[in-house]
Amino acid sequence: MRFPRLHLIAIDCPDPDELARFYSALTGIAIETSPLYAPDVDLVHDTLPALSFQKVEDFGAPSWPVGDRQKQMHLDFEVDDLDEGERHVLSIGARKAEYQPGTTFRVFLDPVGHPFCLTLPSN
Repeated sequence: MRFPRLHLIAIDCPDPDELARFYSALTGIAIETSPLYAPDVDLVHDTLPALSFQKVEDFGAPSWPVGDRQKQMHLDFEVDDLDEGERHVLSIGARKAEYQPGTTFRVFLDPVGHPFCLTLPSN
């Protein structure tokens, strides 16, 4: 038996089209509307798991790093230069998180409040 392969990461949000556009601008991965799971919107790449943005009516953004609605997951994106990466994500609608717990990565919030990190290569 082969091991299962990670196929898709589903992200809850109030507006799948808006959040898909943000992550498409962040990664350069094309947007595809899911014919089977409308109104979900996916980013699909040949060699990476898909990101799927799923509408949740009563969505509430995580209150990380404190509060009663903690994050349950986050995405890391590797960049060669943190300053350049920061300029890019801010220009497409991200916000820099006040809490920055490290020096080899930076924490940001996507347009609906999900935290994500830009990280330097680990080598």
